[in-house]
Amino acid sequence: MDNLLILERFDRLEKLLVGHKEVLTFNEACDYTGISRSYLYKLTSSGKIPHSKPNGKMLFFEKRKLVEWLLQNKRKSQYDIESEALAYSLRNKRI
Repeated sequence: MDNLLILERFDRLEKLLVGHKEVLTFNEACDYTGISRSYLYKLTSSGKIPHSKPNGKMLFFEKRKLVEWLLQNKRKSQYDIESEALAYSLRNKRI
């Protein structure tokens, strides 16, 4: 049974990679983001992730909006912080 699920998921991932779909179904969104089905349901029901429900039943996701949502709340690396601090101190030297 597990092999069948793996093959089905592989087929969906292959379709995502080969086809350049802009709108994803619920299962495709799970595969694309790596988010579990139960957590994605929770995110959609609470309105925390952008989605559409045009016919009142099926959920659809714009790939572009999913990427934006996944990349929100970015964190700077230590290197970025140090570079900004150095640039700031060089710009604001007191003579």
